[in-house]
Amino acid sequence: MCGIVGYVGDKDISSVLLVGLERLSYRGYDSSGISILSDGELSHWKRAGKIHELSNAIKNLSVQGNVGIGHTRWATHGIPDETNAHPQVSTRKKIAIVHNGIIENYTSIKKELSEEGVLFRSQTDTEVILRLIEKYSDSMTLVEAIERATQDLVGTYAIGVIAESEPETLIVARKGSPLIIGVGKNENYVSSDINAIVAHTKNMIYLDDGELAVITKEGVDVKVINGEPIEKEIQTIVWDPQAAEKSGYDHFMMKEIHEQPAVVRNILSKYVDESGINFKHLSRNNIKLEDINRFIIQACGTSWHSGLVAKYWIEQFAQVLTEVDISSEFRYRNIISQDNSVVVAISQSGETADTLACIREAKSKFFKVLSFVNVKNSTIDRESDGVVYSHAGQEVGVASTKNFIAQLVTFHLFTIFLSLIKGTITEEKADEMLQELNRIPDYIEHLVDQAEKVKEIADKYYLSREFLFIGRGVNYPSALEGALKLKEISYIHATGYAAGELKHGPIALIDSKLPVVCIAPKTETYEKMLSNIQEVRSRKGKTIVIATEGDEAIKEHADDVIYIPNVSENLTPLLVAIPLQLLSYYIAIKLDCDVDQPRNLAKSVTVE
Repeated sequence: MCGIVGYVGDKDISSVLLVGLERLSYRGYDSSGISILSDGELSHWKRAGKIHELSNAIKNLSVQGNVGIGHTRWATHGIPDETNAHPQVSTRKKIAIVHNGIIENYTSIKKELSEEGVLFRSQTDTEVILRLIEKYSDSMTLVEAIERATQDLVGTYAIGVIAESEPETLIVARKGSPLIIGVGKNENYVSSDINAIVAHTKNMIYLDDGELAVITKEGVDVKVINGEPIEKEIQTIVWDPQAAEKSGYDHFMMKEIHEQPAVVRNILSKYVDESGINFKHLSRNNIKLEDINRFIIQACGTSWHSGLVAKYWIEQFAQVLTEVDISSEFRYRNIISQDNSVVVAISQSGETADTLACIREAKSKFFKVLSFVNVKNSTIDRESDGVVYSHAGQEVGVASTKNFIAQLVTFHLFTIFLSLIKGTITEEKADEMLQELNRIPDYIEHLVDQAEKVKEIADKYYLSREFLFIGRGVNYPSALEGALKLKEISYIHATGYAAGELKHGPIALIDSKLPVVCIAPKTETYEKMLSNIQEVRSRKGKTIVIATEGDEAIKEHADDVIYIPNVSENLTPLLVAIPLQLLSYYIAIKLDCDVDQPRNLAKSVTVE
């Protein structure tokens, strides 16, 4: 999703901004731009396409200055071209603005300003913010004009503003979209993502909704928008900028697939010790696990799939009713708050707009909110009553791999922890489950080492323009996740189904050209999966079967087989995910797709 970077200081400003934008590029974008104040004069450069186009535009220029802002745009309002790219610039008042978020009432504001004679040059919702600031700055200071403009806005925004009237100053404000200030010595930074500025400083101020900051080289002054000044804590973070390097791999996605065993081991070391499982941030605000009788999980995309798997685990072992909603739909249910119900949010970034909106909706109805997030100090983290950190580390590839595995592992540990509190499993059963979970990293390493077999299958089917993925029980979500991965990075139409649903319609799609990925490890639904595979085979569909090692009989029902180690049913999604990730990766590579930055997608989806 769109990215913001800003700087006030004495370094080579074009390098700071361009490198910052490069570090934001993994989020997905289609244009970029920068604005710089040099000797009190505002200049800007914008280009459609990748950041190297912007770099080429300024490489032979002498770009000087001490204050600047940059932006990578993921198009929402208006096509991706130079006119719609950010920064949006006022030539009359010499103001430049970058913006993340969505202004929901921009049409009515634009109409009103147009009737007043204001000319609009772009199709963006961002330009209405610029024109409002321009209008109000005729009679106010720049800070006052920004505050007044925000009163007119409905929607979400993180904005950075520079102007010739304030030549040493960068002003930022936020509502609903993330914004972080990096604090240095005689210099300060701004970004929508820690990754863009962590190489420069580890000291961060996290702006909250409804806050504005005036930033100079000498310091940062934060206030409530249209309110009083406030003191903000400077937090020192632990973050490794080298995590954003490929470390010899061709793509971040493959690097992150290979990191999954280490991720699982790290999670186990964080949460399990001699005394058992410990979640120290689980209940910041009086969440009593022993009393919970209903979970309502809400998430988006891959995180939603992990929530679907968690539903099976929580209901089976902890015996707690669990519902799972897509975040963008959760808000339109009339959810009735009941005693001892908890809303669970899942997000990699901790900034997912739909999921964050659901948290706020839930809290307005007096639900407690427990969140599973990967990024500490993210908005969802800060606004939750309890949190479980995924500890996946930074994930750069847009198609989530290691964070999905991290979410599953943390949910499995949470299920064991909750089940012990509820008394629905014994200590012996918990120890057995933990011992098996401890073997998962070795099993994942084994599967990654067998990647060549998956590559051969990808080479066989990569020209197919449709795929089906089918699974049952706890691996129905695995089918959804496998289909999503293939769609995301190869642009092949793929759909996941509960295998029992084939006969209710999707079976009409099956012919001799259709590959069907059948997830059929040895579980209690194994015999039923064999019947579903036979339904595909009898209609000449091509079957790629993921099965348990040692299951030789499955070969009679498969055109191709991928084996996973023999584990208990509840842990099979952790292993099934690996060949599904590899299959998608190798098909996308064969099709020469941009694996890490697939078209139209963004890593952190901060619009609704």
